[in-house]
Amino acid sequence: MSRETDREGEGAEPLEDALLFAPPEGPGSRAPITARSRLSRGVFILPTLFTVGNLFCGYLSVWCSIRGTFETAAILIFVAAVLDLLDGRIARLTNSASRFGAEYDSLADLVSFGVAPAVLAYSWGLADFHRLGWMASFLFVVCGSMRLARFNIQTRVVDKKYFIGLPIPAAAATISALVLATPERLVSQVWMTGLLVLTVILSYLMISTLRYRSFKDLDLRRQRRAWILPVIALVFAVVAYRPAATLLAIALVFAASGPIAKIVSVARDRRRRPA
Repeated sequence: MSRETDREGEGAEPLEDALLFAPPEGPGSRAPITARSRLSRGVFILPTLFTVGNLFCGYLSVWCSIRGTFETAAILIFVAAVLDLLDGRIARLTNSASRFGAEYDSLADLVSFGVAPAVLAYSWGLADFHRLGWMASFLFVVCGSMRLARFNIQTRVVDKKYFIGLPIPAAAATISALVLATPERLVSQVWMTGLLVLTVILSYLMISTLRYRSFKDLDLRRQRRAWILPVIALVFAVVAYRPAATLLAIALVFAASGPIAKIVSVARDRRRRPA
């Protein structure tokens, strides 16, 4: 399940962990297979299939980037993000969340949201920078891996309302949305320089201590005012009319929300201090 967006319900270790990692009782002994254990193993496969799909999309995205089909590569990263979101939901619904699934998902995230967008950025607009280009793309992978590792050890010690640092799927979505908006290979030196700067900034934001809203406290079951329905309809209409531009705007706004919130917080603190 998603290490960046969904960690609820992972405290308990279901039966499949015991079946996978428990040592045998003796030489040649076999644990009795009951109907419950068969059901548990079958249920455990469901979220793992989504994680494998996430990993497959990341791998295929890398292959498409190397071939030069950048739009397909960017779409595959978004598909991986959807699968990454769904595997956590499936795990909770089937009561099959486990440590194995969580760690496996983290490795899949590194490929789909670390390696795949880095290769995409390099192939699409950083290759002309040669060494500087691949260093920037590799920096994205390193910072993404550090972001995932830090998230893994801070799960139980941080406020669930916020992420610490830009989530790696959001960083990957920013690069992918930019490619979808202009899928042709970059030729302008200005745009290539902008991509280089953006890649470095996103890398820093992932390992920063800036707080980003997780929206886990958003209760969709609570009654809302009637005016929210036209707003939702308008959002869907905008997405349908210009999907690439809308996705890019959402990704950039979310990436910028961390630094903006920090600046606002510092400004408020200075105003409250006595002169």
